[in-house]
Amino acid sequence: MPVLKINDKLSVPLDEIEWQAIRAQGAGGQNVNKVSSAVHLRFDITASSLPDWVKLKLLDLKDKRITKDGVVVIKAQQFRKQDKNYDDALKRLAILIREATVVIKARRATRPSRNSVRNRLESKTRHSNLKATRGKVGRDD
Repeated sequence: MPVLKINDKLSVPLDEIEWQAIRAQGAGGQNVNKVSSAVHLRFDITASSLPDWVKLKLLDLKDKRITKDGVVVIKAQQFRKQDKNYDDALKRLAILIREATVVIKARRATRPSRNSVRNRLESKTRHSNLKATRGKVGRDD
């Protein structure tokens, strides 16, 4: 069974993806009205075989391509050939799912070392002394 590989551990069966060929917009002359070279990809997140944590992260994404019902809709019309638009739509879906699988490392607050604090304060003192010596030069008249 053909699958869309997301990463080493994750893949999506292609039968979970719905396709619809549509007419592309924009330039193309008379041919643009006759040939359906653009592609609509529809992928239902909730009905997919993805792990639950990936589904939740996908549904939490603020992406205009994800509907309120949890369906990813990607319109690919960059190329003049339908099979290239098909590949482009699959690539964009894989990138979207890959974004959701990235686990953000939690930030742990750290304190500066005693030596770095001392160096910073010494540097401030040196700079302050330098500026203090830049006063007006007095004239003895």
